[in-house]
Amino acid sequence: MIKAVLFDFGGVIAEEGFYHGLLALGKKQGLDAETFFSTVDALIYETGYLTGRANEATFWNAVRDKTGIMGTDAELRAGILTRFVIRPHMVAEADRLRSRGLVVAMLSDQTDWLEEIDRQNSLYRHFDRVFNSFRLHKSKRDASVFVDVCAALGRQPGDTLFVDDNSNHIDRARSQGLQTIHFTDIPSYDRQIDVMQRSGSFGTWAR
Repeated sequence: MIKAVLFDFGGVIAEEGFYHGLLALGKKQGLDAETFFSTVDALIYETGYLTGRANEATFWNAVRDKTGIMGTDAELRAGILTRFVIRPHMVAEADRLRSRGLVVAMLSDQTDWLEEIDRQNSLYRHFDRVFNSFRLHKSKRDASVFVDVCAALGRQPGDTLFVDDNSNHIDRARSQGLQTIHFTDIPSYDRQIDVMQRSGSFGTWAR
């Protein structure tokens, strides 16, 4: 029976600001948008910024060196953060699940940007715990993070549901024994949650 739910941030709780923000930044500066995204996505991990082993300046300097993009750190950051638009439906879903007695947490591959988003939106208050790769010093690219987080919550992997829009993260979570929902859109998520509830995965409580 599911006793805990882990939600991803970008792409689930909010619109995927990192991807769409980088596409927009690349296009604006005349670069191939998908290539630019792939390059920056690799650099945020390789520089150590994603796992809190480097600061934002180091990351953006590496991006400028590799791609030739122009702009201050603040300007480039804003092009991403403004696209992390919070989805009220999913925040309400976190509240709903918590009200039913489930442990509800966020597990995000994010930097200290997530803390800036929280200061602007008071997002963390909707979750029992927030696990951020920047503070964990480990990202979802390392499958062991799922076991670590379950242990921190006092739950077994098999009792934990993980919701993410990234299929690679979903595969890694499954490999560690977690139950999963691959998030594609809100209606699909709602249908999958309803099926799980009707099957008794959450016990006897009704939606």
